[in-house]
Amino acid sequence: MRKVFVYPLVIAGTAAAGLVATGSAASAHGYVSAPPSRQALCASRAVPDCGPIQFEPQSVEGPKGLRSCDGGLSQFSVLNDNSRAWPARTVGSTATFTWVFTARHRTSNWEYFVGNTRVAVVDGGNAQPDAVVSHQVDLSRFPGRQTVLAIWNIGDTPMAFYSCIDLNVGGSGGGTTPQNPPTTTAPPSTTPTTRPPATTPPPAPGNNAGGTWATGTAYKIGDEVTFQGKRYRCRQSHTSLAGWEPSVFTLALWLPV
Repeated sequence: MRKVFVYPLVIAGTAAAGLVATGSAASAHGYVSAPPSRQALCASRAVPDCGPIQFEPQSVEGPKGLRSCDGGLSQFSVLNDNSRAWPARTVGSTATFTWVFTARHRTSNWEYFVGNTRVAVVDGGNAQPDAVVSHQVDLSRFPGRQTVLAIWNIGDTPMAFYSCIDLNVGGSGGGTTPQNPPTTTAPPSTTPTTRPPATTPPPAPGNNAGGTWATGTAYKIGDEVTFQGKRYRCRQSHTSLAGWEPSVFTLALWLPV
Protein backbone atom coordinates (compact mmCIF):
# COMPACT_ATOMS: atom_id res chain seq x y z
CA MET A 1 0.00 0.00 0.00
CA ARG A 2 1.30 3.41 -0.92
CA LYS A 3 1.83 6.04 1.72
CA VAL A 4 -1.22 8.27 1.83
CA PHE A 5 -1.20 11.92 2.75
CA VAL A 6 -4.37 13.58 4.01
CA TYR A 7 -5.18 17.04 2.71
CA PRO A 8 -7.37 17.77 4.51
CA LEU A 9 -9.58 14.67 4.52
CA VAL A 10 -8.79 11.03 5.26
CA ILE A 11 -8.27 8.67 2.33
CA ALA A 12 -6.84 5.22 1.84
CA GLY A 13 -4.90 4.12 -1.24
CA THR A 14 -5.01 0.60 -2.64
CA ALA A 15 -3.52 -0.90 -5.78
CA ALA A 16 -5.05 -3.75 -7.71
CA ALA A 17 -2.62 -6.38 -8.93
CA GLY A 18 -1.13 -5.82 -12.38
CA LEU A 19 1.54 -7.49 -14.47
CA VAL A 20 4.41 -5.87 -16.32
CA ALA A 21 3.37 -5.23 -19.90
CA THR A 22 5.24 -7.08 -22.61
CA GLY A 23 5.14 -7.05 -26.36
CA SER A 24 3.39 -4.21 -28.12
CA ALA A 25 2.47 -1.59 -25.52
CA ALA A 26 -0.69 0.41 -25.96
CA SER A 27 -0.05 3.98 -27.06
CA ALA A 28 -2.30 5.21 -24.29
CA HIS A 29 -2.09 6.52 -20.77
CA GLY A 30 -4.79 6.51 -18.10
CA TYR A 31 -8.18 7.68 -16.84
CA VAL A 32 -10.72 7.07 -14.08
CA SER A 33 -12.96 4.19 -15.09
CA ALA A 34 -15.07 3.89 -11.94
CA PRO A 35 -17.16 5.67 -10.90
CA PRO A 36 -17.35 6.43 -14.61
CA SER A 37 -15.58 9.66 -15.51
CA ARG A 38 -16.95 11.92 -18.21
CA GLN A 39 -14.57 10.43 -20.78
CA ALA A 40 -15.63 6.91 -19.72
CA LEU A 41 -19.27 7.86 -20.22
CA CYS A 42 -18.40 9.15 -23.68
CA ALA A 43 -16.43 6.03 -24.58
CA SER A 44 -19.30 3.77 -23.51
CA ARG A 45 -21.75 5.98 -25.48
CA ALA A 46 -23.75 6.62 -22.30
CA VAL A 47 -23.36 10.28 -23.30
CA PRO A 48 -23.59 10.68 -27.09
CA ASP A 49 -21.93 13.06 -29.54
CA CYS A 50 -18.76 13.62 -27.54
CA GLY A 51 -16.38 13.94 -30.46
CA PRO A 52 -12.87 12.43 -30.45
CA ILE A 53 -12.73 11.77 -26.69
CA GLN A 54 -15.04 8.78 -27.23
CA PHE A 55 -12.19 7.02 -29.06
CA GLU A 56 -9.39 7.83 -26.59
CA PRO A 57 -10.70 8.37 -23.05
CA GLN A 58 -7.18 7.79 -21.69
CA SER A 59 -5.63 10.75 -23.53
CA VAL A 60 -6.68 13.81 -21.50
CA GLU A 61 -3.08 14.93 -20.97
CA GLY A 62 -2.04 18.48 -20.20
CA PRO A 63 0.49 20.46 -18.19
CA LYS A 64 0.44 20.01 -14.44
CA GLY A 65 -1.47 22.55 -12.39
CA LEU A 66 -4.67 22.83 -14.45
CA ARG A 67 -8.15 22.68 -12.93
CA SER A 68 -10.14 21.73 -16.01
CA CYS A 69 -11.80 18.52 -17.11
CA ASP A 70 -10.30 18.68 -20.62
CA GLY A 71 -6.65 19.16 -19.60
CA GLY A 72 -6.51 22.34 -21.70
CA LEU A 73 -7.10 20.37 -24.93
CA SER A 74 -9.58 22.05 -27.26
CA GLN A 75 -10.48 18.77 -29.00
CA PHE A 76 -11.78 17.48 -25.66
CA SER A 77 -13.59 20.67 -24.61
CA VAL A 78 -16.89 18.76 -24.40
CA LEU A 79 -15.64 17.48 -21.04
CA ASN A 80 -15.96 21.01 -19.64
CA ASP A 81 -19.53 21.41 -20.86
CA ASN A 82 -21.70 21.26 -17.72
CA SER A 83 -24.87 21.65 -19.81
CA ARG A 84 -24.48 18.06 -21.08
CA ALA A 85 -26.45 16.62 -18.12
CA TRP A 86 -23.65 14.23 -17.21
CA PRO A 87 -25.05 11.21 -15.32
CA ALA A 88 -24.02 11.30 -11.66
CA ARG A 89 -23.16 8.13 -9.74
CA THR A 90 -24.64 7.94 -6.23
CA VAL A 91 -22.03 7.22 -3.55
CA GLY A 92 -21.88 7.40 0.24
CA SER A 93 -19.73 9.79 2.21
CA THR A 94 -16.65 8.17 0.63
CA ALA A 95 -15.98 7.10 -2.93
CA THR A 96 -13.47 4.67 -4.42
CA PHE A 97 -11.89 5.97 -7.62
CA THR A 98 -10.37 3.37 -9.94
CA TRP A 99 -7.73 4.36 -12.50
CA VAL A 100 -6.86 2.16 -15.48
CA PHE A 101 -3.38 2.70 -16.93
CA THR A 102 -2.42 1.51 -20.39
CA ALA A 103 0.96 3.24 -20.24
CA ARG A 104 2.20 3.11 -16.66
CA HIS A 105 4.29 6.25 -16.26
CA ARG A 106 6.26 6.84 -13.09
CA THR A 107 3.96 8.75 -10.75
CA SER A 108 4.53 11.79 -8.58
CA ASN A 109 1.06 11.67 -7.01
CA TRP A 110 -2.67 11.63 -7.56
CA GLU A 111 -4.81 14.61 -6.52
CA TYR A 112 -8.56 14.98 -6.03
CA PHE A 113 -10.41 18.31 -6.13
CA VAL A 114 -13.98 19.45 -5.52
CA GLY A 115 -14.21 22.82 -7.18
CA ASN A 116 -10.92 24.53 -6.33
CA THR A 117 -10.51 22.68 -3.01
CA ARG A 118 -8.01 19.83 -2.95
CA VAL A 119 -9.65 17.15 -0.82
CA ALA A 120 -7.03 14.40 -1.08
CA VAL A 121 -3.57 13.55 -2.39
CA VAL A 122 -1.93 10.12 -2.71
CA ASP A 123 1.85 9.82 -3.00
CA GLY A 124 3.05 7.84 -6.02
CA GLY A 125 6.64 7.52 -4.81
CA ASN A 126 7.93 8.29 -8.32
CA ALA A 127 7.30 4.60 -9.05
CA GLN A 128 5.50 2.80 -11.87
CA PRO A 129 1.91 2.09 -10.77
CA ASP A 130 0.03 -1.17 -11.21
CA ALA A 131 -2.23 -1.57 -14.24
CA VAL A 132 -5.25 -0.74 -12.08
CA VAL A 133 -5.08 1.50 -9.00
CA SER A 134 -7.89 2.48 -6.60
CA HIS A 135 -8.08 5.26 -4.01
CA GLN A 136 -10.76 5.75 -1.38
CA VAL A 137 -11.54 9.43 -0.85
CA ASP A 138 -13.56 10.96 1.99
CA LEU A 139 -16.13 13.37 0.52
CA SER A 140 -18.28 13.77 3.64
CA ARG A 141 -17.76 17.55 3.67
CA PHE A 142 -19.29 17.86 0.19
CA PRO A 143 -22.80 16.35 0.22
CA GLY A 144 -25.05 16.54 -2.80
CA ARG A 145 -24.21 16.75 -6.46
CA GLN A 146 -20.51 17.41 -7.05
CA THR A 147 -17.90 17.12 -9.77
CA VAL A 148 -14.64 15.60 -8.60
CA LEU A 149 -11.52 16.42 -10.64
CA ALA A 150 -9.00 13.56 -10.41
CA ILE A 151 -5.43 14.26 -11.54
CA TRP A 152 -2.58 11.81 -12.21
CA ASN A 153 0.69 13.75 -11.98
CA ILE A 154 3.53 12.08 -13.89
CA GLY A 155 6.83 11.77 -12.06
CA ASP A 156 9.33 12.29 -14.87
CA THR A 157 7.58 14.79 -17.15
CA PRO A 158 5.78 18.14 -16.64
CA MET A 159 2.50 16.52 -17.70
CA ALA A 160 -0.60 15.22 -15.93
CA PHE A 161 -3.77 13.33 -16.87
CA TYR A 162 -7.22 14.66 -15.97
CA SER A 163 -10.58 13.01 -15.29
CA CYS A 164 -13.83 14.57 -14.04
CA ILE A 165 -16.35 12.40 -12.22
CA ASP A 166 -19.91 13.50 -11.43
CA LEU A 167 -21.30 12.18 -8.15
CA ASN A 168 -24.28 12.44 -5.84
CA VAL A 169 -22.45 12.33 -2.52
CA GLY A 170 -24.46 10.80 0.30
CA GLY A 171 -27.23 9.93 -2.13
CA SER A 172 -28.59 13.47 -2.17
CA GLY A 173 -28.56 16.31 -4.65
CA GLY A 174 -30.00 16.42 -8.13
CA GLY A 175 -30.22 18.48 -11.26
CA THR A 176 -27.82 18.41 -14.15
CA THR A 177 -25.20 20.97 -13.19
CA PRO A 178 -22.55 20.20 -10.54
CA GLN A 179 -22.50 22.56 -7.58
CA ASN A 180 -18.74 23.07 -7.79
CA PRO A 181 -17.51 22.50 -11.36
CA PRO A 182 -13.75 22.95 -11.72
CA THR A 183 -12.69 26.25 -13.18
CA THR A 184 -10.72 26.30 -16.41
CA THR A 185 -7.13 27.45 -16.17
CA ALA A 186 -5.32 28.41 -19.35
CA PRO A 187 -2.46 25.94 -19.98
CA PRO A 188 1.14 27.15 -20.07
CA SER A 189 3.20 26.83 -23.21
CA THR A 190 4.24 23.22 -22.49
CA THR A 191 3.22 20.97 -25.37
CA PRO A 192 1.55 17.64 -24.54
CA THR A 193 3.36 14.51 -25.64
CA THR A 194 2.55 13.36 -29.14
CA ARG A 195 -0.14 10.75 -29.53
CA PRO A 196 -1.61 9.22 -32.67
CA PRO A 197 -5.02 10.56 -33.73
CA ALA A 198 -7.84 8.30 -32.70
CA THR A 199 -10.90 9.82 -34.31
CA THR A 200 -11.51 6.97 -36.76
CA PRO A 201 -13.51 3.87 -35.78
CA PRO A 202 -11.43 0.67 -35.42
CA PRO A 203 -10.72 -1.37 -38.57
CA ALA A 204 -12.03 -4.83 -39.36
CA PRO A 205 -11.12 -7.76 -37.06
CA GLY A 206 -7.54 -9.09 -37.12
CA ASN A 207 -6.05 -12.57 -36.80
CA ASN A 208 -7.17 -13.22 -33.22
CA ALA A 209 -10.86 -12.79 -34.03
CA GLY A 210 -13.18 -15.36 -32.57
CA GLY A 211 -11.30 -16.27 -29.38
CA THR A 212 -12.01 -15.83 -25.70
CA TRP A 213 -10.09 -13.03 -23.99
CA ALA A 214 -7.09 -14.21 -21.95
CA THR A 215 -4.19 -12.59 -20.11
CA GLY A 216 -0.71 -12.62 -21.64
CA THR A 217 -2.08 -12.48 -25.18
CA ALA A 218 -0.92 -10.03 -27.85
CA TYR A 219 -3.95 -8.35 -29.41
CA LYS A 220 -3.94 -6.13 -32.50
CA ILE A 221 -6.29 -3.35 -33.52
CA GLY A 222 -9.43 -4.98 -34.90
CA ASP A 223 -9.12 -8.31 -33.09
CA GLU A 224 -12.42 -9.49 -31.63
CA VAL A 225 -12.83 -11.53 -28.45
CA THR A 226 -15.58 -12.84 -26.21
CA PHE A 227 -15.60 -11.94 -22.51
CA GLN A 228 -18.36 -12.88 -20.07
CA GLY A 229 -20.70 -13.65 -22.95
CA LYS A 230 -20.17 -10.33 -24.73
CA ARG A 231 -18.24 -9.44 -27.87
CA TYR A 232 -15.47 -6.78 -27.95
CA ARG A 233 -13.16 -5.34 -30.62
CA CYS A 234 -9.59 -4.25 -29.84
CA ARG A 235 -9.04 -0.49 -30.12
CA GLN A 236 -5.28 -0.42 -29.45
CA SER A 237 -2.58 -3.05 -29.86
CA HIS A 238 -1.41 -4.40 -26.50
CA THR A 239 -0.48 -7.50 -24.53
CA SER A 240 -3.29 -8.22 -22.08
CA LEU A 241 -2.86 -7.97 -18.32
CA ALA A 242 -5.02 -8.91 -15.36
CA GLY A 243 -7.11 -5.79 -14.81
CA TRP A 244 -7.35 -5.01 -18.53
CA GLU A 245 -10.39 -7.20 -19.16
CA PRO A 246 -12.58 -6.01 -22.05
CA SER A 247 -15.30 -4.35 -20.02
CA VAL A 248 -16.42 -0.85 -19.07
CA PHE A 249 -13.18 -0.54 -17.07
CA THR A 250 -10.93 -0.70 -20.14
CA LEU A 251 -12.73 1.27 -22.83
CA ALA A 252 -9.32 2.61 -23.84
CA LEU A 253 -8.49 -0.85 -25.20
CA TRP A 254 -11.78 -2.56 -26.08
CA LEU A 255 -15.03 -1.46 -27.71
CA PRO A 256 -18.27 -3.47 -27.38
CA VAL A 257 -19.58 -4.71 -30.73
